[in-house]
Amino acid sequence: MPSYIEISYLDIALASLLVLANGLISFFLKLKLEKSLLVAAVRMVVQLLLIGYILKWVFSLDQWYVVLFIIGIMTLIAGMAAHNRNRVQYGGMRVDALVSVWVSSWLIALLGLVLVLQVQPWYKPQYVIPIMGMILGNTLTGVSLGLDRITHELIQKREQVEMMLSLGATRWEAYKEPAQNAVMAGMMPTINSMMVIGLVSLPGMMTGQILAGQDPEQAIRYQIIVMFFLSAASAIGCVLAVLFVFRRLFSKSHSFMYWKLQEK
Repeated sequence: MPSYIEISYLDIALASLLVLANGLISFFLKLKLEKSLLVAAVRMVVQLLLIGYILKWVFSLDQWYVVLFIIGIMTLIAGMAAHNRNRVQYGGMRVDALVSVWVSSWLIALLGLVLVLQVQPWYKPQYVIPIMGMILGNTLTGVSLGLDRITHELIQKREQVEMMLSLGATRWEAYKEPAQNAVMAGMMPTINSMMVIGLVSLPGMMTGQILAGQDPEQAIRYQIIVMFFLSAASAIGCVLAVLFVFRRLFSKSHSFMYWKLQEK
């Protein structure tokens, strides 16, 4: 007998009725969000059910190349999402976002799975896919926020940057302050989450493990480790993104190529 309450499709249907509250609020306040709510709810259900069947298939195969293919697709989607969320863009931004997400998330996942959790074999999908998914989701947020902040900082502070360069400052000296602000913006959501976790919020991973019958102490230990993974990956990804922007927009002759920045 399972130590958790099994969820039926009828249970899901009953829970979906709660979304009607959102629709009623939108209707009475004339927010015109009814269609968006419906589309979002349907997409969420379809996507999660689909990934559930895919994960069941992947777990049954238990092959390294299948796991790498799955997390490769996840990384590609995360990189594209990090790029598409930005209102100000430049040539090569898609590649920069993708590489930032890919390098930071895969590096931290590798270190975490092999050195910390010591998963055997390293490609065990039960651990790799869920942990990679959490790392990617958090990293794309950090990279996206970092890119959005740095591009807006450079537009708003164009005169300041160019004045510093004209007075003899190096390209890094002119770029340093906007870069610091961008990295801080990318890291703050994770830091804020870590500050209140356990007091205000109970993370989904920990809650899911407890609901599935896992020992609460072990669930908490997993959550602590994962939060450290998320923090490191987000910080590294954001720093990489900001450095890529520096390489793209500042020439070796210490000039600011502001014309490359284009608003959507």
